[in-house]
Parts: sequence; structure tokens; C-alpha cells
Amino acid sequence: MSNGNVIRGTRVGSAPGRPTERYEPAPCRPVTYWCRNDHRVEIRMAADATPPDVWDCPRCGLPAGRDAGNPPGRTRAEPYKTHLAYVKERRTEEEGEAILAEALAALRRRRGRPE
Repeated sequence: MSNGNVIRGTRVGSAPGRPTERYEPAPCRPVTYWCRNDHRVEIRMAADATPPDVWDCPRCGLPAGRDAGNPPGRTRAEPYKTHLAYVKERRTEEEGEAILAEALAALRRRRGRPE
């Protein structure tokens, strides 16, 4: 008698639910990319798909291109921005002061203090 921890109906290494005789795989073709570190990356894509110009190299993370003689260079990383920097991009200083004044007035009203 089992203790109730058995998964019924499946077994480790069981065959897939859809046998291979019922479908035909899509036609594929290899697409090769090279990165600056001379890593060759071969990706299999659908025959009718348009391959992207750049693919990330899985070995080093650099961008890889389709031209072996002229692979793409390192992409420029965006510098880290604080939340305040993003807010300053969207708002002028006058808008920021108006929003702050409105928020302070609402806070003072909630606390029962005069403006």
C-alpha cells in the first residue's frame, strides 16, 4: 500500500505526450554569428524567419554579428540613474515646486493644521 506521495500516471523518462509521427517539424536553417572574441554562435531558425542582425554571444555576452570579418563592437552601457534623475527629466523645477506645495497642503489638511 502506498503512502499517498506517488504521482500516478507518469514515470520518469516517459515519452512525450505527442508522438513524433503526428506532426512534421518546421524546416530550419542554421544562422551563424561571430563576436569580437572570435566566438562562433550557430542558431537554428525557421527557414522562413528573418534572422536578426545582432545576437548576444552566449559565451561572453558581447553582441555578435553575421559578418565574421567585422563583428559589432561593445554596446555603450547606459549610466545608472536615480529615481530623482528620471523625475527631473520629466518635470521642470516649477512643476516640481507646484506638486510639492500641493502635497504639503494635502498633508497639512489631513493633520488638521492650517495652510
